[in-house]
Amino acid sequence: MEKQHTTTENVMKGIFWSAMASTLWGFSGVIMQFVAQNEAVPTQWFISVRTLFAGILLLAIGSIHVGKHVFDVWKSKESIIRLFIYAIFGLAVNMSTFYVSIQEGNAATATILQYLAPIFIVLYGLIFMKKKPLKADVISFLLALVGVFLIITNGHIGELSVPLTAVIFGLLSAVSAAVYYSVPKPLSKENSPFVVLGWGTLIAGIGFNAYHPFWTDAPKITPGIVLGIGGVILVGTIFAFSAVLYSLKFAPSEVSSIVDAVEPVVTIILSMIVFHLIPTPIEALGAIIIIVSIYFLQRSHQKKDKEDPDIR
Repeated sequence: MEKQHTTTENVMKGIFWSAMASTLWGFSGVIMQFVAQNEAVPTQWFISVRTLFAGILLLAIGSIHVGKHVFDVWKSKESIIRLFIYAIFGLAVNMSTFYVSIQEGNAATATILQYLAPIFIVLYGLIFMKKKPLKADVISFLLALVGVFLIITNGHIGELSVPLTAVIFGLLSAVSAAVYYSVPKPLSKENSPFVVLGWGTLIAGIGFNAYHPFWTDAPKITPGIVLGIGGVILVGTIFAFSAVLYSLKFAPSEVSSIVDAVEPVVTIILSMIVFHLIPTPIEALGAIIIIVSIYFLQRSHQKKDKEDPDIR
């Protein structure tokens, strides 16, 4: 009985810290909208600053954890190639497209669209790896399409309630998030996740700064910009990622994934409070449909993985 209590207690701790991570990411999205729209910070400058300094901080934390093993990820050609794919097509593309989607639209819509990433992971498996689709895949995909349609049109065919640019970049952020989630998994099994994320973010930061150094064409630095960028780096990267890793000490990832939907919900609620965003009933229904479809998709694949552990 005591063992069961301890296990239940650990699971609850895992869910709590995973929910905390999702909440922090929700806060980060709203902070980004403030930086992008209220402070009018250009995309290239913001991404150059965010990736470079976040990468340095993450690697510093990683080196405290693993010492000289912080360089182990560079020891094989395969891991180096995977690291650069992760950095460029995952992190760099995701951070920039997500920011543009917020800049052109709003944090709530951008977060909901990025939440579609698991759909693109499944589509990749179906198209390129010839995986047989599950019944849940088809149902989730159709539900997600309905949800996206309701959000971007408010139920009116031929009329967009969200700028097309915001929709396109939001969907691109979902595709890149699929890369962001999938590509580094083998690296994170052999290295500290802090180290993998740190190197990936630093590589992206060096690339962005090679194209647009953060010290050139910088906007006028205001307290709002400093607090905003600092908040995105600390709240949306360092603290949120730490909470995710801490949650895995108490519960497996499939348990923690139950609360993934906290992020879009928090973002929507905060957007209503901070930016006075009032979703219509149709838009709210679309968001709920997307959240339910992704939850259904994730749970069905977790069940399938337990039944067939060699599926990957």
